[in-house]
Amino acid sequence: MAAVLVAARLCEPSSELHIAEDWYRRTALCDLLQLGDEEITKDRLYRGLDHLLAHKAALEAHLSRRCGELFAITNEVLLYDVTSTYFEGQVQGNPQAQRGYSRDHRPDCKQVLIALVVTFDGFPLGYEVFAGNTHDSRTLQTIVATMEARHGTLGRVWITDRGMASAENLAWLRQTGRRYIIGAPKSELKTFAGELARPDGWRTVQDGVEVKLARHPQTEETIILCRSADRRSKEKAMHDKFSARIEAALSRLAARLARAKQRLDPAKVNRQIGRILQQNQRAAARFGIVLEPDSCPAGFRLHVTYNTAFDDWAALSEGAYMLRSNITDWTDQQLWKAYIQLTQAEAAFRIHKDQLQVRPIWHQREDRVQAHILVCFLAFVPWKSLEMWQQRAGLGNAPRTILEEIARIQSHDVVLPTATHGQIRLRCVTQPDPAQAALLDRLGIILPKRLRIADSELRDLPALARSA
Repeated sequence: MAAVLVAARLCEPSSELHIAEDWYRRTALCDLLQLGDEEITKDRLYRGLDHLLAHKAALEAHLSRRCGELFAITNEVLLYDVTSTYFEGQVQGNPQAQRGYSRDHRPDCKQVLIALVVTFDGFPLGYEVFAGNTHDSRTLQTIVATMEARHGTLGRVWITDRGMASAENLAWLRQTGRRYIIGAPKSELKTFAGELARPDGWRTVQDGVEVKLARHPQTEETIILCRSADRRSKEKAMHDKFSARIEAALSRLAARLARAKQRLDPAKVNRQIGRILQQNQRAAARFGIVLEPDSCPAGFRLHVTYNTAFDDWAALSEGAYMLRSNITDWTDQQLWKAYIQLTQAEAAFRIHKDQLQVRPIWHQREDRVQAHILVCFLAFVPWKSLEMWQQRAGLGNAPRTILEEIARIQSHDVVLPTATHGQIRLRCVTQPDPAQAALLDRLGIILPKRLRIADSELRDLPALARSA
């Protein structure tokens, strides 16, 4: 049942009912697993979910070993990130289902937090589920301790984003001797404004990206200052966009004050100004807005000033970001490239959500929710394996394309009537077309000529048919 659940999640994500009533009978799993259609029911699939969860730790350890055997991947550098996935329904019986910051832009729904650990190449190593209102930084110590208990601690480097960079977490990592590279909040850049402004010490590590090493004055950590031309263009465009919005909104408000025929309530106008700034927070600090007394009917007018310090800091910090690390034996390029690999964890979440449909969660019971997430995690393992297999065969990195091509290969029953032994049934595999044949050849897959018919389908056939 576990194999059926994971295969369905990989190939055609759907409900247990759909798997039992439609999907399974359209696949060759009946022959490959020797399970007849009548043996796959929604009740058995649900029981499979219930039994699977107890083996989570053993499955993760097994997959970690197989990953190294199949792809020569090491798990010395671990990438860690967090996402959320929301529920349909009230989920009243699940204490982990809480409202919190939603990465799916569904603050109206309850959610859980999924913390995922992948290797440097993006192969999944393990995960944990937290309550939906847990702050990212509160998950780090639990994840590190859990993964190290399961996979060991020797030589580990933890890489994660700025959501985990609380002072408590950084102190804990240093005190326990763990090595890390962690993104820092943008506000910390101001501590190193002098280093940012100095033109010397910068080194190009990639087209459009420069880095510079510095030392943290309090913790003696290595600080990696980074500047990206693409990121600078994006942040400048965002500042300009929000500044233009604020200016347009203030212009409309000033025109309304000028047209007023009676005295207005300044408290209400100030609230309107507050809403304008809140909706455009990225540029709000650029503006100083006060209501000055005036002889006009409204009783006051807008006075807008521009904060030159904001413009100066924006010009210096746009496109810049900062990393913190206690690793001393890596070059600036190694540190930056390792941190950029976090995109592998982000890609894993995108695949979980878009291709394996971990969201939304329809299950209501806590154990079934946990089992659903485990099935999605297990389905991501063959997805990532197929992706790495593709890359090594020079076929890109789109497993869904491979699955769709192979899905067009079918099997058919050839029925041979005999004079004395009834009918002989042979299950034959269709010949692939030239494109499919080239694809299978690149992957090194040899299709069988025939499949073994499930025993349950042969019970009513004569002995000769069974032997055939």
